Amino acid sequence: MTSPPSPSKSIGLMLGSVLLFSVNALLVRGLNLHAPQVDGWIASLYRGIVGLVIVIAFFGFGRGLELKHLVTNPLLFFRGLLGGFGILAFYISLVHLGAAKAVIINLSYPIFGSLFATLWLKEHLPARSWIWMVAGFCGLVIFLGSDLHNGITRYDWLALAGAIAAGGIITLIRQLRNQEHTATIYASQCAASVAFAILPTTGTALHLPPDTTLLLVLAAVVVAIAQLAMTHAYRTLSVARGSSIQMLLPLVTAAGGWLLFDESFNAIGISGAALTMLATWRVVAR
Repeated sequence: MTSPPSPSKSIGLMLGSVLLFSVNALLVRGLNLHAPQVDGWIASLYRGIVGLVIVIAFFGFGRGLELKHLVTNPLLFFRGLLGGFGILAFYISLVHLGAAKAVIINLSYPIFGSLFATLWLKEHLPARSWIWMVAGFCGLVIFLGSDLHNGITRYDWLALAGAIAAGGIITLIRQLRNQEHTATIYASQCAASVAFAILPTTGTALHLPPDTTLLLVLAAVVVAIAQLAMTHAYRTLSVARGSSIQMLLPLVTAAGGWLLFDESFNAIGISGAALTMLATWRVVAR
């Protein structure tokens, strides 16, 4: 196993992961706008397939990956299903809501993770964390209801369900980390993403233009590198510091969405998003 990176290198890796996560979201959004057949199902399928290939290439053949555990370990199996749903919910909401809005809703997952850790793992949350969690929920309500023309749509609810699933995932990972290799835990999500999406996308995936397929593979490779960079950075950085850097992701993605796709929010939406991100950071920073 490689040694942990230095603090300065870890910060660089975390910043790089923020940029790559944003690039992935913007790539998928752009592909959908130019080729509507590239929907959330297709994006989820390619992310799962490419993720599995990368995990097997780096950790297979006796180097930590245990694929048989994906079906023999019930907790790992459930983690995979929850992760596959979370990825699918994120990409479906992304193509309908826009990159920035989907990312902002998804990045509220630490609030739900903290709530699940309290209920499931019996962790103690100080009173100030509960106050910030309530503030975060209020911010989400303001943000989701800021579109006065369309109101809260089913894709807003789907994005929120994906964030709740992500909160459950980080709670499950904390239980699995002493039982399973990181590669096996990650592979469970990739396998579930493929299982969920392969039947609904079979006809479309086989008839995509070569350049579209290449860009989908590129988007999947980018997000896999981002995931590995973030994981490696957390070997040195604390959760609070790493998550603080990850809070830059909505800003970077919103800037890209505005420049590339003319995505924007009104003052009410910006206020709600700012409150949600501030509350999320404060809950994690405890």
